[in-house]
Amino acid sequence: MPMNSPADFKHASFHGRIGLARVDITPPIGIYSRNWGAAKHDVAESIHRPLSLTAISLAVNEGDPPLVLIDADLGWWKTPETSIQFRRRLLETLSLDSAQLIFALTHTHAGPPLMQADDSLPGSDLLRQWMDSLIESAIDVARQAMEAPFEATLDWHAGRCNLATTRDLPDPNPEKSRVLCGYDPSGNPDDTLWVGRITDTEGAIRGTLVNYACHPTTLAAENTAISPDYIGAMRETIQNVTEAPALFLLGACGDLAPRYQYVGDPKIADQHGQQLGFAALATLKDMEPAGTQLSYDGALESGAPLAIWKHQPRESSRVLAGIEKTVEIPLKDWPSADELERQRLACTDRALEERLRRRRDIRRGIGDGSTFALPIYAWRIGDAVLVGSCCEPYSFLQQELRRRFPDHTILCMNLINGSVGYLPPAPLYDTDVYPVWQTPFDRGCLETTLDAMTGVIEDALNRP
Repeated sequence: MPMNSPADFKHASFHGRIGLARVDITPPIGIYSRNWGAAKHDVAESIHRPLSLTAISLAVNEGDPPLVLIDADLGWWKTPETSIQFRRRLLETLSLDSAQLIFALTHTHAGPPLMQADDSLPGSDLLRQWMDSLIESAIDVARQAMEAPFEATLDWHAGRCNLATTRDLPDPNPEKSRVLCGYDPSGNPDDTLWVGRITDTEGAIRGTLVNYACHPTTLAAENTAISPDYIGAMRETIQNVTEAPALFLLGACGDLAPRYQYVGDPKIADQHGQQLGFAALATLKDMEPAGTQLSYDGALESGAPLAIWKHQPRESSRVLAGIEKTVEIPLKDWPSADELERQRLACTDRALEERLRRRRDIRRGIGDGSTFALPIYAWRIGDAVLVGSCCEPYSFLQQELRRRFPDHTILCMNLINGSVGYLPPAPLYDTDVYPVWQTPFDRGCLETTLDAMTGVIEDALNRP
């Protein structure tokens, strides 16, 4: 009697109706694009690579309500309210329930900020026009994906990539008792890479998805170009081989980034993207043909007794479900938004002024309570579960979730349906480190979110 490979216990697949569409959202040169406190420029001076929006729709049968994920070459929302208004219009126009839509950011740090235009800033007229066109582009690309689905199988396979490194470095200056935001050679980063392959009924690859945790912070203060950072070259590398769209799903990368970063040379971003793209292609080539699995087919007596494995049909799951729940996580006792604005107006240091501006905007969005109702999204996609939130948890979260569900494919995502702040581990709150003092969330936020996500994944796996 044939037996399955041990690897098949982690094989995850979904068969149903899948749609894909992409649109260019590259802004014009001259648009406001200052994202770094140390930057000496305010507007974009060139285009390194185009920015894009890619939509994927998933449904079991023709006519079923779909799940829609939009993969956007964008950084982060300056205020929660801007994100809420943007997503509300998407939901209303596309007639989707909240749990059916994920608007995901690739988190490039080299694009226009997602904000309401401020006339006191240069390039704001272009920013206002671009933001207006952005919502229309998102609606159009989602509709295209929803209206032209095809019968397909989505398979997932695990690989490895060494692009990401730990980025919490104890300051080498012995007089400084702080942690720098940069490459720590002694770190032990999570190098897990998940690759999804979309194959149609003719066996042709129609798209790929890459789930990987690494901050797109190659390009920093010296860069004056619009760029998707490493994600652009990653997509190009994969698409040159598959001739099909590639999507990027940012993992839990609160503590992960390339070892060589904060540069102004776009060629370095391309090198990083090629590294991830080649790793994804290697993982793709390691996959079995769609709809099959290797099964033991007996022994062949030769000079040695040979174990024969052959490809046999494998039925893919047709389970699809979207879940949204909230969890209350603790907030710090920050000053009010008005007080932070007074501090910003009185500040003469450009970098510190940018920090105060960001903190003011976050405070305005989260309110003055002691807790924040954090939305958590979980999608059951066949045998896999995609889970994420609007925050930036440390990679411990995805590692622990995968440890808790060792027999399942768990895909973790940062910065979906908004962006607010980091979720650092509780022990890190005794340290002077950027993610701790940047976030509005207090000690225990990551651990509380981890337990809540565990419950949501259990709910998703119990869906019939």
